[in-house]
Amino acid sequence: MNTLPKLTPIVSPWMEDIIANKPLLEELIAEYGSPVNIINPKSMAANYGSFLSTLTDFGLSHGVFFARKANKCRAFAEQAAALGMGVDTASLQEYVQCLEMGIDPSRLIVTAAVKNAELIRQAVENGSTIILDNQDECVQVQAIAHRLGKQALVGFRLSGFQFGDEKQYSRFGFDLEDFLPFATEALTGSDTFGNLAYQGLHFHLNRYSTQERGMALGQCLDLASQLKKAGLDTKFIDIGGGFLMNYLQDQSQWEGFREALEKAMLNEIPPITFGNQGLGLFVHQGKIEGSLGVYPFWNDRPQGKFLNEVLSHRHHGGQRVGDLAASQKIEIRMEPGRSLLDQTGMTVARVAFRKRDSRGDWLVGLEMNMTQMLSGSADFLLDPFLISEEENAEEEVGVYFTGAYCLERDILLKRKVALSHLPEVGDLVAFVNTAGYMMHFFESSAHLFPLAANLVYQEEAGAKAQVHHFRQEVE
Repeated sequence: MNTLPKLTPIVSPWMEDIIANKPLLEELIAEYGSPVNIINPKSMAANYGSFLSTLTDFGLSHGVFFARKANKCRAFAEQAAALGMGVDTASLQEYVQCLEMGIDPSRLIVTAAVKNAELIRQAVENGSTIILDNQDECVQVQAIAHRLGKQALVGFRLSGFQFGDEKQYSRFGFDLEDFLPFATEALTGSDTFGNLAYQGLHFHLNRYSTQERGMALGQCLDLASQLKKAGLDTKFIDIGGGFLMNYLQDQSQWEGFREALEKAMLNEIPPITFGNQGLGLFVHQGKIEGSLGVYPFWNDRPQGKFLNEVLSHRHHGGQRVGDLAASQKIEIRMEPGRSLLDQTGMTVARVAFRKRDSRGDWLVGLEMNMTQMLSGSADFLLDPFLISEEENAEEEVGVYFTGAYCLERDILLKRKVALSHLPEVGDLVAFVNTAGYMMHFFESSAHLFPLAANLVYQEEAGAKAQVHHFRQEVE
């Protein structure tokens, strides 16, 4: 077979240790079923430290809130709180669980896209900040806070930032151009929203442009100055999440994959994706067009480096926005999810069958389904690890991993993966670095399949390297 492009992931020592222990993994699969998610929350500390280093360098008052929607395991929220972070909650259930864990309500924020009355009541009662998206939410929060006789701590999500000649669209938030008149009239010019206590501004941008985020922060700082003249003091600006992390060891492999994908689409080499899918690219009049719809799995500006670029943006060509925020004594808040979960989790599944399809490709069925390792990216572009007793063969084999749903499209990885040999039934496959937005974000129990067990890896002081302890997360 033609050599398939490799995408070698960064793997933490704790993951390497577990991958090398096939008997241990077989015990876990036998007890908990396939697949299992194994998480190590203590690995969050290094990621948090990267952000803290940048924020400290700028001398900023700051608040880092772990975006809990990135992974449902309680252990991550507990670890975030233990490290000194707050938690960003996106549902009533996430919020209530955090209260049950004993997390200080002042360190919880509510950013849910839809906020039901009970979530609002809980947040107002407990004094957590609610990020408001629209005027109807303002009316609802006002009514509940008035009934409770309390002030609701609120921030306002903004969108419609200007980047050059382009106005950035988002379905979320108040339009930036409309917010100052709204705030002046509704928050200070009348008692319509007398129970809303203004705290700050919030935005979240989908794309990974540090320049766009820096410009958005600059526009929020300008707005904060205008709001201050109207009698509204901005205590914080929350710059959201979406901070890059790096999954891969080698930039040249990342570039080589893109080159090979384009060659395959132009029929210069055999397909390297299932059905020769372009993952967002397409062929038009003999040329590759479109954009690759995948996460930038390799990048050279993860975590704190990404944040540094945002805060170093020169506003109107002058001061850095981070310095402007510090001089205005405005706290910079952020809500990382994926990037705080870098190197904190892996997913392991058992091989159910092997077969050749009508195209001659090897399909390897795993005891899991596509929702148990699925995000918004068009594919998860990391090489998995085959855990097998077999010795490496002289010639590698390319396979597609398929899942348990009765759907043609239940292909776990769209990319054909090169393995040292064809797996045997009962072998295991480990997908690393799946904690952020892969394990749980779209997980479904269709076909009445049970949800995957979540096992918390626990290292005991003084324990030998081969001794492992796990506890199962309880929903």
